Amino acid sequence: MAMKLNIIIGSTRPGRIGPKVATWLEGVARDQSAFDTVLVDLVDFGLPVYDEPKHPRMQDYVHEHTKTWAAAIAPADAYVFVTPEYNYFPPSSLINALTYLSREWAYKPAGVVSYGGISGGLRATQELRLLATTLRMMPIPETVPVPLVHSMIDAEKGFVPSEAIAGGAKLMLDELHKWAQALAPMRQG
Repeated sequence: MAMKLNIIIGSTRPGRIGPKVATWLEGVARDQSAFDTVLVDLVDFGLPVYDEPKHPRMQDYVHEHTKTWAAAIAPADAYVFVTPEYNYFPPSSLINALTYLSREWAYKPAGVVSYGGISGGLRATQELRLLATTLRMMPIPETVPVPLVHSMIDAEKGFVPSEAIAGGAKLMLDELHKWAQALAPMRQG
């Protein structure tokens, strides 16, 4: 049985590029066939600023939006966060979504595809990785920065990455699968 990978689109703003990048990555993951892949778009969940009365580690959610979010996240064996960089940080929508849950994230590896200007979102990646460790995720070393992302958007084809970015994504997904297998016993216990 294939492991489950959630590719999470971290930006919710109008005009975002995240869905184009995530759709491309989903195709790469499907071609590699190591994971059953699910595209998860934060826009679809409409999460308000964190509003649960109890700490997420209790998993005693009272709001339907939290229950729906938890049900989408819990079954995954691994995650890839597709995120822009806003002010050297991931978007608040992604930070908020991560904060909603606790145990659902635990003992699962996480990769990051970041995009932006010349830095390719690397500063946001570093901050996101720090938060992921606090939630007991294992952020893998392999990340995929996409510098000058606007130059890789084609009106007809969507996101068209360079060979280096495409190769980096394949490597990241291979490593993510290894980590997902290695951490499986911890998720069972």
